[in-house]
Amino acid sequence: MMKQTATPEMSGSNLAGRFMLPDQSERVCRVRNITPDDAEIITDAIVSQGDHIVAYIDEIGRVEGDVSGLFESGFRLEFKQSPMRRERIFRRLEWLRDKAAGRATDQRRHERYQPKDSKSVITLSDGRTYPCEVLDISLSGASIKTQVLPAIGTHVMLGKMQGRVVRYHEQGLGLEFVRPMDQNTLYAKIRK
Repeated sequence: MMKQTATPEMSGSNLAGRFMLPDQSERVCRVRNITPDDAEIITDAIVSQGDHIVAYIDEIGRVEGDVSGLFESGFRLEFKQSPMRRERIFRRLEWLRDKAAGRATDQRRHERYQPKDSKSVITLSDGRTYPCEVLDISLSGASIKTQVLPAIGTHVMLGKMQGRVVRYHEQGLGLEFVRPMDQNTLYAKIRK
């Protein structure tokens, strides 16, 4: 584990997200003052101290934890996670802080393109399929607009390409392909 001299926090951050209440209903939210251990969830949803919440935070991914405090515009969520997951959130918050300060570069390895036909299907490992829209695509991955949000790290199929969920965003998720697409296949799929 890397030595952590200071805990990064996105104090002024206002990340988008959504979360599931204990009754399984889903709500949108904003997230501020996020650290590797907790975050403030801004919402008009009513929760109770101790409620267990699963949230999907843009730029961070899936987190879960318990409501540890209530305030007028929302609640504080104390994360319950493995040390490895905490480390990943720590690194991601450091990168987001550096990016906001102009000290970080885009982590994408390949240029992104708009597909000619954005309609596609995402298939989960159990065979369930869901329609989706491909927002952009590259040799190594794609950004997808979808209602289904498999856990980070889950393997899925996008059309005929096998990928792994690597992040969430406001409209859906980002996939990294297991094997990079060859350039001829990519060029056949994109607008020129």
